[in-house]
Amino acid sequence: MSPRTSEETFRRLLELLLAKDMDAVADLWAEYGTAEFPFAQGASPRRLTGREAVRGYLAGYPDLMDVQAIPALTVRHTDQPDTIVVEFTARGRTVATDAPYQLDYITVLTTHQGLITRYRDYWNPLAAASAAGTLPELLGSLRSQASR
Repeated sequence: MSPRTSEETFRRLLELLLAKDMDAVADLWAEYGTAEFPFAQGASPRRLTGREAVRGYLAGYPDLMDVQAIPALTVRHTDQPDTIVVEFTARGRTVATDAPYQLDYITVLTTHQGLITRYRDYWNPLAAASAAGTLPELLGSLRSQASR
């Protein structure tokens, strides 16, 4: 079986996310692949290095956010065969509050032999915190960072 393309790997990631199989999502990472969140704020990590770091980060995700659908998905291929840019929307509910949410993302994904070597996820931390019900905590952490 030939290695998956970057697009196939990303589509598989979304399938596993919807199935809430976070271990299988982490298994899509290369052993030393990275996950980067350039817009992360507060307690959210800006960078994870390695499959096991990604696994740890994702471990409790289904207990926080119930992703139920990916209603919009656009994949853009680049001049680098193993790198794609993906625009997508996730829709679901926040587990703690049962409130619905919808978040938009732009992800730049690079793979090698079907495994993720670099995942750069650009999302709005205010919208994510609002959806998760943690906006007051995020704003508090931003205020304390500004006063340093």
